Amino acid sequence: MRVKRREFIGMSAAAAAMPMLGAKAETAKGPIWANLVHLGHNMWVANRPYDTKLRCEDAEWRAITDRMAAVGMNMIVIDLAEGIVYPSHPEMAIEGSWSVEKIRAEIARLKALGIEAIPKVNFSACHDGWMGEIERMISTRKYYDFCADIIRDVAEIFDHPRFFHIGMDEEEPICQKKADIVISRQGDLWWHDLNFFAKEVEKHGMRPWMWSDHAWNAGDEFYRRCPKSIVQSNWYYSASFDMAKLAKDKADEIAAKKVLQMHELDQVECYLKLDKAGFDQIPCGGNWRENVNFGETVKFCRANLSSERLLGFLVAPWRSTTVNFRDKNLKAVDLVGEEIRKWRNGAKLQW
Repeated sequence: MRVKRREFIGMSAAAAAMPMLGAKAETAKGPIWANLVHLGHNMWVANRPYDTKLRCEDAEWRAITDRMAAVGMNMIVIDLAEGIVYPSHPEMAIEGSWSVEKIRAEIARLKALGIEAIPKVNFSACHDGWMGEIERMISTRKYYDFCADIIRDVAEIFDHPRFFHIGMDEEEPICQKKADIVISRQGDLWWHDLNFFAKEVEKHGMRPWMWSDHAWNAGDEFYRRCPKSIVQSNWYYSASFDMAKLAKDKADEIAAKKVLQMHELDQVECYLKLDKAGFDQIPCGGNWRENVNFGETVKFCRANLSSERLLGFLVAPWRSTTVNFRDKNLKAVDLVGEEIRKWRNGAKLQW
């Protein structure tokens, strides 16, 4: 049932004052230790059928978040997509999508556990299958109005949180090679739309947060044109951070005349380039490929990045919130827990 805007705003009347944009992300609890958890899952419909039933089980959601609290994690990044009923666009919902009341009750429960809830809505043309027909209207007036509506709804539902993750990863034709239609912004249009999303987020008192992989191919242009107000999450999921080895591997592949869209060396170097350019970062590791990756990510970034711009870390298991992925999802949380214990046991003196 469609929620009238006046009724919806009434639900949010107790919202706290908006935080200052660009405020230092460390709290009294220390650095950010965040987990990316999927509520919606229709971001990858180019490679599989569109889900008509929510791929998020309440029992698994509770198991993950309870484990997060137990190990001392303090932030959850909720990948929303079709996972909630947006008051301005209820037609985006599928069977099982959470109501406004349910998501707000869960945000309150998480807060009581010491976990800050941050929304993520991916606006990348590679991961916007959740938009339905709007996906094919990209960069039109109807598209901009739709995106602005979604950002406003989410801001109100989450009581204007510190951050809003806008996605923006993998918007390249090669990442959509299995899709029936390929849509990829580039040049000034990509920058126009990035700035549009950032300004809409900031309008509602939140700080934009994005994936950094556009920098791998855009090079110096990214560091010159991307607003410093946008928090960056570069990501890398392999085991080795040995720069000399990665450089040799890349040189060998180039010598063998392999076509490189990007290389692991480019991913790791991006952390260093973002730091040099003055961006605040929340590096992302995980157990999607290697269990050792998250710990190595923390080790590398703490050793090489400016402590004042290293706001914390994000783990991304990239699995559905379903029982068949319970082990993988809980393992990701436990890997973060290991790093939190190290930090509490003395490493925090070096932060």
